[in-house]
Amino acid sequence: MTIWDAVVLGVIQGLTEFFPVSSSGHLVVGQTLMGVDPAGVSFEIALHVATLVSVVWVYRPRLLGLARDASRGDADAWRYLGLLVLATVPAAVVGLGFKTRIEGLFERPMVAGVCFLVTGVVLWTARAALARDPRDRPGVGAAVWMGMSQAFALLPGISRSGMTTITGLWRGVDAEEAAAFSFLMLLPAMSGALLLAIPDLVGGEGGVGAGPLLAGSLAAALTGILAIRVFVVMLRNRSFHWFAVYVWLLGAGFLSYLAAG
Repeated sequence: MTIWDAVVLGVIQGLTEFFPVSSSGHLVVGQTLMGVDPAGVSFEIALHVATLVSVVWVYRPRLLGLARDASRGDADAWRYLGLLVLATVPAAVVGLGFKTRIEGLFERPMVAGVCFLVTGVVLWTARAALARDPRDRPGVGAAVWMGMSQAFALLPGISRSGMTTITGLWRGVDAEEAAAFSFLMLLPAMSGALLLAIPDLVGGEGGVGAGPLLAGSLAAALTGILAIRVFVVMLRNRSFHWFAVYVWLLGAGFLSYLAAG
């Protein structure tokens, strides 16, 4: 993998991690079309970790406030942190229990194409969910359901941000609160993934070079900041469901490309 390849894939990751169009699926498409094959999942995990920088940057006031209030023993702050941990459990259980099988799906591009179509169906329901004018804050029920959606999004082509946010909307959570909770759910989830991936990221067999790894990570972090802000604006404007058209076209086009090849 060249540095240019890594930058292109990093931009794809940074935009699609937060846009509801599946970053994992786009990486499969990008690697397939570019003929790039970073063996294993270390490069993808590194890009996901880089996007944590985007979340921390955009939501730094909230994170600092949570840290400050939690250090003072504030019950609401500890409850919110507990909900984030609770929402992480389903993905952790599924990810650890079916790690090998999930990784194998990334070697089958057709899976991503089909899952894009599924993501589109879910995204289209955002219009109806927002019409209900949800106003609640995340609670235990919403955290559990959003956590299960995050576990489902371990499949390539299933959008993590889209699935979790729309699940929150259907549970009655305010749109911007659902988005914030969805993005903050990345912190414990991806921190755990980083710990598990340390052997691969420090140069284990099948890893990529330091140059491409750093270049791709920087590109992912910078574009991720832009994507988060656009995501929230589209939720606010209730135009979120139009992402469905994009993933339907992408899924159908990619499946056609694979069939023709």
